[in-house]
Amino acid sequence: MEFLAYFGDVFTPINFGLLMIGTIGGLILGATPGLSPTMAVALLIPFTFKLDPTQGLILLGAAYTSTVAGGAVSAILLKIPGAPANIATTLDGHAMARKGQGARALQLSFVASAVGGVFGVLLLIFLTPLLAQWALAFGPSHLFWLAILGVTVIGSLDSSSVVKGLLAGCIGLWLSTIGFDDIMGAQRFIFHPSVSGGINVIPALIGLFAIPQVISMFAKGRQRLDAEVITVERHPIADAVREVFRRSRALVIGTLSGSVIGLIPGVGGQIAGLVAYDQARKMSPERDSFGKGHSEGVIAAESANNAMVGPSLVPLLTLSIPGSPTAAVLLGGLLIHGIFPGSDLFDNYPGVAWTFINSMLVGQILMCIFGLYVAGLAARVARVPNAVMAAIVLGLAVFGSYSVQHSMGDVYVMMALGTGMFFLERFGFSAAPLVLGLILGPIAEANFVQGAMIATATSSIGAYFFTGLLNMVLIAVVVASIAYSVWMELRSRRYTTKEDAVAQEEAAT
Repeated sequence: MEFLAYFGDVFTPINFGLLMIGTIGGLILGATPGLSPTMAVALLIPFTFKLDPTQGLILLGAAYTSTVAGGAVSAILLKIPGAPANIATTLDGHAMARKGQGARALQLSFVASAVGGVFGVLLLIFLTPLLAQWALAFGPSHLFWLAILGVTVIGSLDSSSVVKGLLAGCIGLWLSTIGFDDIMGAQRFIFHPSVSGGINVIPALIGLFAIPQVISMFAKGRQRLDAEVITVERHPIADAVREVFRRSRALVIGTLSGSVIGLIPGVGGQIAGLVAYDQARKMSPERDSFGKGHSEGVIAAESANNAMVGPSLVPLLTLSIPGSPTAAVLLGGLLIHGIFPGSDLFDNYPGVAWTFINSMLVGQILMCIFGLYVAGLAARVARVPNAVMAAIVLGLAVFGSYSVQHSMGDVYVMMALGTGMFFLERFGFSAAPLVLGLILGPIAEANFVQGAMIATATSSIGAYFFTGLLNMVLIAVVVASIAYSVWMELRSRRYTTKEDAVAQEEAAT
């Protein structure tokens, strides 16, 4: 209970003021396409130079937590994930916005994010030593199988068929190989200077989700988005809170998935959100409603991507091993102030460590309050005419793509991928599996190569990847996921065939 001794330090005027600034700023940065949590934290590091270590970490931690949640705003209203962690939120969130339920979707996302975030920080507070040792158990073979588990989700993710989902995922896996091989340094598929450094996930994410939307909006001319979104429904906040807890299955799945995956170094919130969404759909009796504006999809995705924030800091604070790219930037913030994370961090700097963690707990509550306040206002974006909205989204897409590496090459890649995705959507393909393949490709490849090198020096490749309790558990989950997806596809086809037969009999009579 040592953390309680430092809980009051969060509410000193300077610390609480920085916490509010970081929370509000993070929500704004998160809602801007292209500004990921990692970039938001990196942009704020120069402002911490004149602050003491505790104050600097409070500002950075608040920005981290609220940026992840803020990405849901553009994901729901514009179908442009504010960050890779919000990919799964677009699947049902934007469908709800198109029905005039944008405010409700935002309220559900912020409440679910707060619940998942608080649970993740509580894990960080009470189970840090135990979880740190568990995180060390994950080696290259385990991370490879975890990436393969993500690949098995591709087939049933927001596509008209498993085959099209897998094909889209394969395109994403191929795109991830463009650039230089990290191990051998060889060139692969570099057909233009713009892709010489590979395809960055952020411009690809923006292009694949935003540009098809922009083209469709321009095609509609000066009409409004759709008739059903001209009137934005009013939705009481209390109803949103009750609905989140009523959908306890999705909330529990999302929170647990995010907490477990967040603890594994190098995985990230994007996989947490997608795995949670996939598991919530598989376990729901209303699985056919997912992708059409089901609240459980939003709750599972958003609770997962915020639940991973706290556990992702466990390896950083106890072992000096960043659990995510954003945690690596936070490590830089610690080192700048002369603080070296490790097993003795809580002994040498208890005031800094516990005040920082406590501020993240309070920051989750502030994020929820501010997010709920702006949800109704933000949802009014549905009233904007198509021509104006298309111009705004295109401007944000160009800005977000250019700001990642200050390169026009990223803008060209964003436009090319987006244009290609527009035509793929006409044939029933979806952007979500393609992006997931692009994200998982480097993780699977890097860990397979590393594992193969280790296996060559110690044992056979088969023994390294197919033995050990954790490997066997992950392989079993992968097989179960594939079998379930195939069974659901066959079940859906049989159900469709029966419906067609009944319809033909009724027509004949």
